[in-house]
This record gives sequence, C-alpha cells and structure tokens, in this order.
Amino acid sequence: MTNASLYVLGVDYGTDSVRTILVDARSGAEKAAAVFYYPRWKKQLYCNPAENQFRQHPLDYIEGLEATIKSCLEQVPDAAAHVKAISVDTTGSSPVAVDKTGTPLALTPGFEENPNAMFVLWKDHTSIKEAQSLNEHATKYPTNYLKYVGGIYSSEWFWAKLLHILRADESIRSNLFSFVEHCDWIPYLLTGGTDVMQLKRGTCSAGHKALWSKEWGGLPPQSFFSDWDPLLDGITTRLFTDSYTADQSVGILSKEWAQRLGLPETVVIGAGAFDAHMGAVGGQIEPYHLSKVMGTSTCDMLVAPIDAIGDTYVNGICGQVPGSVIPGMMGLEAGQSSFGDSYAWFKNLLSWSIRTVIPNSSKQEQEALWIDQIIPSLTKEAEKLDWNESSPLALDWFNGRRTPDTNQEVKAAISGLNLATDAPSIFYAIVEATCFGAKAIVERFNNEGVKVQGLIGLGGVARKSPFIMQMMADVINMPIRIHRSEQTCALGAAMFAATVAGIYDKVESAMAAMGQGFEFEYFPDPAKTALYQQRYQKYLELGKFEEES
Repeated sequence: MTNASLYVLGVDYGTDSVRTILVDARSGAEKAAAVFYYPRWKKQLYCNPAENQFRQHPLDYIEGLEATIKSCLEQVPDAAAHVKAISVDTTGSSPVAVDKTGTPLALTPGFEENPNAMFVLWKDHTSIKEAQSLNEHATKYPTNYLKYVGGIYSSEWFWAKLLHILRADESIRSNLFSFVEHCDWIPYLLTGGTDVMQLKRGTCSAGHKALWSKEWGGLPPQSFFSDWDPLLDGITTRLFTDSYTADQSVGILSKEWAQRLGLPETVVIGAGAFDAHMGAVGGQIEPYHLSKVMGTSTCDMLVAPIDAIGDTYVNGICGQVPGSVIPGMMGLEAGQSSFGDSYAWFKNLLSWSIRTVIPNSSKQEQEALWIDQIIPSLTKEAEKLDWNESSPLALDWFNGRRTPDTNQEVKAAISGLNLATDAPSIFYAIVEATCFGAKAIVERFNNEGVKVQGLIGLGGVARKSPFIMQMMADVINMPIRIHRSEQTCALGAAMFAATVAGIYDKVESAMAAMGQGFEFEYFPDPAKTALYQQRYQKYLELGKFEEES
C-alpha cells in the first residue's frame, strides 16, 4: 500500500439533519465534518402531529447532501482527489413514491407540495389500519411471511405506508410506478440512475421492512399482496428481487454529481442501509452485545453467528436478517418508538409559559437560553430525589410501542401523581420508563433464546446524559459501554465505504482499523437494582392495563 492519502465519506441522514464526515480510511481519524438542518422540516412543513403525519421533502435531502460534502472537502483542500468511496445511511423505514425514472413524485410537476409524494418518515404512523390489516391477512397463508420481521408488521414500515398513500390519494395511485426507501434512493441518485428497475436495494431495508427473504426467493408472491388489496396488483413486478449488503458497490459517482461535488468520477458508491445498522458498525458492535443507538427514538442492534441462531425466531422485534448489519452474520433489530422524544415532549410542555406568557421583549432575548436549561436543571434536581416504590410511575409509549410486540396505538401514561408531585419527579419517572422500555427489549431477546451478554451505548443521549445511562445500567442490571465517537452512524458508513473501495477485505477489518474505542462504562448499583426490579413489575402491570383499556 502506498503512502498516498486515502479518504472516504460517510453520510448519515438523521431525523432533523444530515451529517457527513471525511475520514482517513487507514486510521479512522475524522478530518472534517459538516451538518445541514433540513429547512422545510425545521418549519414542520408537510407534517401534522395530531394525525401522526411526518413527511420530508426530497429537496431537504438533496440540498443537505451537496452542502455537507462540499463543506467537508473545503475543510481539507487536498482531499477531493483522494476520496475513494461514499456510503450512506438514513432513517427508516422512510420510503417515497417514484416514477419510472426513480424520481420522487415531489420532484415532478404538480406534486411539489403534496405530502403523499414525499418521503414518509419512519415516525409517521398514518398507516396503522393498513398494518393491522396486513397482520390479519398474513395469518391466512401457510407460509409465515412475517416470521423474519418478528411476527408483527408495523405501521412504520414499507408495505403499510405504500398501501396507505395509495388508498389516500388518487393522484399518487395514477402516477406511482415504484416505492423506494430513502437509504436506497440516495446511492441511486449519486450514481445517476434513470431507470428505477435498475435501482439496487439494500439487504437491510429489504429484509427488515419489505418482507424480502431468500427463503421465498425475494418478496412474497404477488398474490399475497393482491389478495390483501387489489390496489397492489402488479406491484412486485415494479419493485425488486435481489438485495445487496452494505459492503457491496451499487455503482460509480455520476458525471453530474462528480461536477457538483468536485469529486473524481472514480468514486465508488456503496449500497445503503439504515442509520442504526451502520451505527452499530461504527460503534464496534460485538456478537450478542446489544448496540443501542439512542436519539429521538432507539434502534437496538444485535449480531450473532448465523449457524448459532439456526431456527430461532425472536418474536415481537423488528426482524432478523442475514447480513443486514455485518455481512455473514445474523442481524437482529429492536427499538423504542420514543426515547429522546419523550424528554423533548416534557421540555416542550414546560416551555409553554416561556414561549407564550413572558412578554415578547424579554422572550426574544432569553427564550432560547432558558429553554436549553430545562433538561439540565431537571436532571440536576432529579438526581437528588429519594426515589422509592411509591414514586410516580410512567409508560414510555409517547409515540406508540415499537418493540417488544409493535403497537402504535398504545399511549403513554403517568400514574401516582398528587399535589406534591413536582417537575423533577415527573422527569425522573419518564427517564425511568424509557429505561424500563429498554429492559423489556433485553428480556424479550433473553426469553426467546438469544442471550444478551452486554450493552453498547451510541448516540447523543448516551454521550450527554450520565444520569440516564447510569439509570439504564441499574434498571437492566448490566454494564453499558459508551462509544467514543460522536458520529457512530456516519463513521459506520465510512467503514463500509472503505470496504466497498477495497481498502479492507471485510467490514470487520475496517472496524478494527478505524474504530475509536469506548470512552465510558457504567456499572449497575446493587443498591438500586432491587428497587427498579420492583418498579419494573409495576411498569408491566401499568402497560397491560393501558393496552387493555
């Protein structure tokens, strides 16, 4: 190997922004980073939280892609000529309706402002009825087409969202040719794709959200979908049969995008995957260690040898797919629909008076400063509380429940309140509930025969809140290591890019060379684990009551 610089770009599309990092492919050192906040999303355009509708315009993604990559290259002026590959991760399932060229309908005349022509964000729950009907429909078939997605199909996923927009919007029905995940569309865009039938779908998105499996030769048969709803007649002929793991190339950077970005046309583009899957790689996931990407929601990834998993199917999770995280290993996914969003809800609740009651002259100067102090102040006071068995108890289902046993109709709850209950106590209860939700996921893996041997914490909450991480260690009664990297998703994408470029023979080698290691470790406090176990049982009882009421 020569001494010439070798760079790769890792692009991470989150809920609120896209982040790109320029990485030294040999050492994993981050040479430049850039963040672009989606301007339309920031205004909450095309969203209706009351109806659980969350849509994102493709222009937010395109503008962010160009801006962040250019910014990284400007920070290291000699890097562009030495960039070897780009890999991308995104939130998911976040699919979009496209025409025959693979162009999102929102980028075509007449659909620019139509939310149904935009990406249906992962947290969009407008397709609850469609998911319920698919679960009922699947029971009629001798083949269990849901067994690799945990046995329960979610309103957050590909097929439910597709049927919902077809049912809801005649203009979409008349113009939709295919349906594409965000993580598959960005690589297609970069390679200059013009025929959606040539678009290469990632194993991650295909297996975990679209019911793809080698066992039945790709997608379930067309009759399965046509019998579910005639609106889906012929749809499988306009989708895909094969899928590609993230260590595989989907093509070379197109001439147009090479010119737009200032990169050579030799740059290799890797197959896309979801953020948590690549984040687990960036966070140096190990077999049987639950890698928890903790942000607005959580995605919990676990890998295990395929032979060791055998015929074990973990019910009630978000699927298990060979090669979806690390090629050659079984990838299992779970998660919570609301994690950081739960704390954000309470912060927004408390900030109402700041936003609306305080006079405008003062608010303009102090509002942002005061609101930013809410969570740190609550944390400081919550740490002082004498928490006990009769303290307030909460359910963390602020955006429904992802796992175990997806149910997007259940609601959050707070019980045990009285006139002495204050804001720090409610905050403590909400944090505890999110940790209980994490414990329920660990217990589901353990009870289904896949034993969790350790925890790895990734993402903003993991790095920024010792209070929450210590409570999680206490609640689950297991140590949790916090990865050093602040951008594990983007770093994981960079590791896959280095593998796609041929710099490493497999992504495990890239992980070993480019990984940044762990910064903190939290250990359970025996004095608290017994109390939390008692309260966890009450959490389960409260959850059962809420779900049955």
